[in-house]
Amino acid sequence: MGSLPDGTSGPHVFVRDLEAPELSDEDLHHLRRVLRLRKGDPLTISDGDHRWRQAAFDDPPKIAGDIIEVPAPSPPITIGFVVPKGDRPAWIVQKLTEIGVDEIHLLASSRSIVKWEPNKAEQQRSRLVRVAREAAMQSRQVKVPTIRPIRDIGEASSVSDATLAHRGGDHITLDRPIIYIGPEGGWEASEIANKPTVSLGTSVLRAETAAVTAASALALLRADLLDNHSP
Repeated sequence: MGSLPDGTSGPHVFVRDLEAPELSDEDLHHLRRVLRLRKGDPLTISDGDHRWRQAAFDDPPKIAGDIIEVPAPSPPITIGFVVPKGDRPAWIVQKLTEIGVDEIHLLASSRSIVKWEPNKAEQQRSRLVRVAREAAMQSRQVKVPTIRPIRDIGEASSVSDATLAHRGGDHITLDRPIIYIGPEGGWEASEIANKPTVSLGTSVLRAETAAVTAASALALLRADLLDNHSP
């Protein structure tokens, strides 16, 4: 068992097979034309299943080290957010990936500003999957977070461990590692009725700030860098 790549061995890229790695055309172009890697330059490769190894740049890459398995962190962290307008969903996904979130849930609520039709919803989700993959490579992750298709908050919050971010809620703990962030207009009373809630502080936060705050708190608790307030 080992730790994540630390960035000292060159760029990091995902491949399908660590035993016979091949670079996608897009990744090959980026490494060769943007990062200006030359044949034999070091890089690290991962199969996205908590495993990675050192390699040397080529087409295909040359294996240069043993496979290192990184234990999956526990518990898995999930952040959901009611989709805001513009490019903010991509920014949120990028930052949640960098923090190490395991799942990202796209949500709709009664106060949603963004209304995605089914076809557009899948196109947007696919775009966010690409954003997450790029962010995972940049931050030297060995797993790309799963991004779930958009669901109504009523359906999504029925999950037993889910909590809703709401002023006056309880402390964040690892007992409930799924936190949902509402629209900036707040949750409807019916959406939070009889639902567990957690507090992100006394300030009114933008959706992207709230998502990063919740993810950071859970990640720090999981890394044992904050006290867990659970009984």
